[in-house]
Amino acid sequence: MKSSPAAPAAHTTAALPSGAPATWLTWLYVPGDRPEVVAKALHSGTDVVLVDLEDAVAPERKAYARAATAELLADGPPGPVPVHVRVNALDGPLAEGDIRTLAPLPGLAGLRLPKVTGADQLRHAVGWVPSVDDVPPLYALLESALGVEYAFEIATGHPAVDGIALGEADLRADLGVPSGSAGGLEYARGRAVVAARAAGLAPPPQSVYPDVRDTEGLARDCAAGRARGFLGRTAIHPRQLPVIEEAYRPSAQEVAAAEEIVTAAATEAGALALPDGRFVDPAVVAGARRTLSLARRR
Repeated sequence: MKSSPAAPAAHTTAALPSGAPATWLTWLYVPGDRPEVVAKALHSGTDVVLVDLEDAVAPERKAYARAATAELLADGPPGPVPVHVRVNALDGPLAEGDIRTLAPLPGLAGLRLPKVTGADQLRHAVGWVPSVDDVPPLYALLESALGVEYAFEIATGHPAVDGIALGEADLRADLGVPSGSAGGLEYARGRAVVAARAAGLAPPPQSVYPDVRDTEGLARDCAAGRARGFLGRTAIHPRQLPVIEEAYRPSAQEVAAAEEIVTAAATEAGALALPDGRFVDPAVVAGARRTLSLARRR
């Protein structure tokens, strides 16, 4: 196995602003061959719209989905929230055309690259962008054992990489993990969270929760994901958005505790003592600032 390269300077942990993490919590997938659904999604309350050209589009509709998405993004941002596009599989016949067509468009805020298995594949895909000036923010999806194994290498594989995330449906299939069983995915989840942080990226969002009617199950699963170090979640239906938002926003108690730490840190440097006798160091202060950033996001 190749040794992982050192993280590029733009993505080192030291370069990540301690008080300003990414505050997106919700990403809503919509099929690229349904322009009317995309238009509604732009005003659904999601933080990011994810136009999908891959799994949500039937093979005979792929060409139309690409053309419709290109039209949507041709004249600049089409709505009040960023639009990302998940292109087709990088090892298939359609991804190159997707990337060449969409990357230069002024309305594109990011490319989601599915089934990434290594940094070389990632850089090869970047080579399809017509101009180096057109490379948009990239988000690599880890959907196989090989992708998880190379998580850090992928996260640091190009300066344009802004995030990584798991694609758990395909990962389950690759690992032979039964649907509904989380045990076989715990290593992969931890690996993704650690790799993102080590690369200086924002924490990854959770993968989709497929049962759109089970909002209680979604809330419990989001709480578990937050405890593992994830930040936010992709969704496949607008009704999932407020559940994700609520699960990932800090509680009143968390906000009060963070405010106490940040207030104390404003008058002291280095490790400090709180009125109740607890000692906190700069890393804890940075975490408190992140908590307040999330609390104030809306």
